[in-house]
Amino acid sequence: MELGAEWLITNGLGGFASGTVGGIHTRRYHGLLVAALQPPVGRSLLLSKYLETVVTPSGGRYELSANRYPDGVLHPRGFEYLVGFEDDPLPRFVYRVEGQEIAKTVAMAQGANAVLVSYELPPDWLLELRPLLAYRDFHSTTKENGAFRRDVDMPAVGEVTMQPYGDLPKLHVFYNNGNVTASGDWYRNFEYEIERERGLDYREDLFQPFVLVSEGPVEVVATVDPTVRHIDAPLAPRARVFDDPDLDKLAHAAEQFVVSRGEAGGKTVIAGYPWFSDWGRDTMISLPGLTLVTGRFEDARGILSAYAASMSQGMLPNRFPDTGEQPEYNTVDATLWFFEAVRSYLEYTGDLEFVREVLYPKLKEAMDWHFRGTRYGIQLDRSDGLLRCGAPGVQLTWMDAKVGDWVVTPRAGKPVEIQALWYNALCIMSEFAHTFGDTGGLYALIAARIRWNFLPKFWNEAAGCLYDVVDGEQRDASIRPNQILAVSLRHMLLSPETAAQVVATVERELLTPRGLRTLSPGDPKYKGRFAGGVMERDSAYHQGTAWPWLIGPFLTAWRKTGGDPARALEIWRSCAAVPYAEVADGDAPHRPGGCFAQAWTVAELLRSGVEDVFATGLEHP
Repeated sequence: MELGAEWLITNGLGGFASGTVGGIHTRRYHGLLVAALQPPVGRSLLLSKYLETVVTPSGGRYELSANRYPDGVLHPRGFEYLVGFEDDPLPRFVYRVEGQEIAKTVAMAQGANAVLVSYELPPDWLLELRPLLAYRDFHSTTKENGAFRRDVDMPAVGEVTMQPYGDLPKLHVFYNNGNVTASGDWYRNFEYEIERERGLDYREDLFQPFVLVSEGPVEVVATVDPTVRHIDAPLAPRARVFDDPDLDKLAHAAEQFVVSRGEAGGKTVIAGYPWFSDWGRDTMISLPGLTLVTGRFEDARGILSAYAASMSQGMLPNRFPDTGEQPEYNTVDATLWFFEAVRSYLEYTGDLEFVREVLYPKLKEAMDWHFRGTRYGIQLDRSDGLLRCGAPGVQLTWMDAKVGDWVVTPRAGKPVEIQALWYNALCIMSEFAHTFGDTGGLYALIAARIRWNFLPKFWNEAAGCLYDVVDGEQRDASIRPNQILAVSLRHMLLSPETAAQVVATVERELLTPRGLRTLSPGDPKYKGRFAGGVMERDSAYHQGTAWPWLIGPFLTAWRKTGGDPARALEIWRSCAAVPYAEVADGDAPHRPGGCFAQAWTVAELLRSGVEDVFATGLEHP
């Protein structure tokens, strides 16, 4: 039992609860109620945690919670009583005090910003609960201040309400056992170790508004919706989706990322917990793994519909901001991944009518814009059929780190994976046009031109792989994982022999037990550690840091080039081990970093596991 391991549960709206097994919050994002007030964004951390004290019949007092304070002080040290933790079906903590066990279970309502914490303890034991409120944007920290309203109302037996700030909703706390006494104390200088390591504000003050004392078992619901007074917490383990335990864990993890978007009922994907919102690129890459291989076809349909409706000038949004502003359209590849997601959806579902009536017109619109040119210089180059892109100070590919005005990996011109995605999209459109009785000869013609021109421009004979970016006469010989998409996508841009060389080079230079490095260690720009402050981390983000999601395309390419199945399983097992983090160090021991739960990490491990490693995909209707 690793005390620093992180747990997560979500509510289907973008809200969540998370923390560590040992009870010490190590991130400013850890909390019991992070509410999505403008689903799936507008997230506010309202309830941080409960301070928990049990009082035994003999008069012993035992504090079960745990906190970190300055100078490394840990108080209290409730983890010393912790004897068990499990997360199936819900996070459940078991403590042992004076030979007796106390169990705590955390659950969230689906479709509501509400969290349940239930305690099981002997009937003649007392439990004292002291809630700690943050009441802030989840990216911030709270400091003691005079504007914080201390008022506590008790409108009915078993209910307490508070509204510390007028621009945030009222918090309702419902309990089924015990008595409440208003208090009103600030607890100061909680320290969040991971935020300190990240070079960010890592100290916080939290407000404790009341004490709840109950005898025996008790359930406490904290909610912004006064109609949610009770939450059913499932007791039985979740039904298995796949026989393989690693696949099954991934399938259940996938459920956390698909959420509702606003009142219109559309669906989207949270790119990563705890801090990302929904990103177009991440959503399209993740869609097959999160929804199709597990048979969640209605969710896939809802996601594709919502993003199709958001298209502007032939582009899908890169990001929906967390505070509800207009979407940002600064990406060249999100739209190209949309074509692949639609292709995969049709293959799994056979839903020709939906694709023809709703999605195909949008795909044609996107093609038209890319032919004549859209934002940021994204346009077909008629001389060779390839797609060029780039504008000063803008990062358009997935390698999008930027520090101030510094674009770490600008990649303007013709990035290799963009050409692979562009070719794949043209082939998909040619097939769709044929299926729907439309005229699609232009798509096939441009695709043929790309096949003729691509390899002479991109093949790096000295390295036995593809250049990363071609811009006029300039060739970027950096060995990066982007080239693997020229092999892994459904419509492969390379011959089998050339594809095998690419896979071999990527394996030799970039493969780690946690994902593919973003740059070869032999490159002078290589950074093997993803650590330090914002500048240090962002400068390493795509300069050597390993990304687990890239194992999905790598294993697809491995299978397509006749790689050893036993070796594929070995690679997959290594990467499928939790945590499903965003990134890992390029250098051993490949410590995980970034978001601790990343959508495309889960999705691509799940998709490649089903489609490439185990070949146990669902039958297509």
